[in-house]
Amino acid sequence: MKVQKTTLLLIASIVWIFAGFNILRIGLQEYPPYIHWYTIALSIVVFCVFQWFVFGKLVQKHTQRILDYIQEKQFVLKFFDAKSYIIMAVMMIGGIMIRTFHWLPSSFIAVFYTGLGASLFWAGLLFGCSYGKAIVQKKRKGDLK
Repeated sequence: MKVQKTTLLLIASIVWIFAGFNILRIGLQEYPPYIHWYTIALSIVVFCVFQWFVFGKLVQKHTQRILDYIQEKQFVLKFFDAKSYIIMAVMMIGGIMIRTFHWLPSSFIAVFYTGLGASLFWAGLLFGCSYGKAIVQKKRKGDLK
């Protein structure tokens, strides 16, 4: 199934928001026994590190890659490249195994997953902003059907 290339940005937004919400939910479920100013500060640090060094750059890279496609219609799953799908699968499998086999304490899950989930969620919102900007640009050019 093929979609407009700008629609890939909307799909990326939905996928990232969904993933971020679920990871954030897991972190927040573990958080109540560990709520202290320093755990909240650590979650904020995790959020910032992932946002500045990973997801912020990733959103820019994938947005540009999508907008640079020559053909307007693209396969629905091309919002990621192959490398990103592999990284996502490894992260999901790793996260499931960490929780299933209790390889890390719940305090770590609480702090880390909350920061990571919030950063993933924010990345989804950034993809949504990229989608909105692309639609506005298409309207200005008269390309929107």
